[in-house]
Amino acid sequence: MPPRCRGVSGYRGVRLRPNGGYYAEIRSGDLRLGLGTYGTACEAARAYDAAAWRLGRRHGQMNFQDVYMLQQALDVAPAPRLNTTQDRAERAERQRRLLIAQEDERVMAKWRRRHPEDVAYEQNYWARRHEEDTRRRREDRLDRRRRKASLLEKLGLPTAPVGINAAMPTVKGRP
Repeated sequence: MPPRCRGVSGYRGVRLRPNGGYYAEIRSGDLRLGLGTYGTACEAARAYDAAAWRLGRRHGQMNFQDVYMLQQALDVAPAPRLNTTQDRAERAERQRRLLIAQEDERVMAKWRRRHPEDVAYEQNYWARRHEEDTRRRREDRLDRRRRKASLLEKLGLPTAPVGINAAMPTVKGRP
C-alpha cells in the first residue's frame, strides 16, 4: 500500500485551518482524536508525533525521525493554542462584518441593475474629478517650479527653463 498523502502542510495528521492556524489530529481505528490548533505546521506535527508515540505507532509513521523515545516526543511537543472567549468573539465579529459586506455588495449590484443612469453619472463624475485633480497637480507643480526659478533668479543662481516638460536644475552628483 503506498504511503498516505501528507496534504498541504507537508506533515502527516496536520491540516491548515481557514484562520491560518494548523490543526493536528490522529486516527485510532474509527476514532479521530483532535490534538489542537497550533501556530505553525511544525508544532502541529510535533504534537502528532507525541500522540503517535503514546498510541504505540511505528517509527516510520512519525513526521520527524529525530525522536526515539516517548519522553523526547513529549519534550518537543508544544502545548496547543487555546481558543479564548476573546478569540471566539473576534471571529464572530469578523463573520458579522463579512456578512454585512456581502449583503452590501448584493444590494449595490441590484441597485446598479435598476439605475444604470446613476451608475453612468457616477462614472462621469469620478472621471471629471480625476481630470481636475490631475490638472490641479500639474498647475501646482508648475507654480512651485516658477517660484523656485524666481527665487534662484533673485539670489543670482543659475536657473533652468520653466515649463511642464522643463528639466529641473541639478546639483553636481545629484539628479
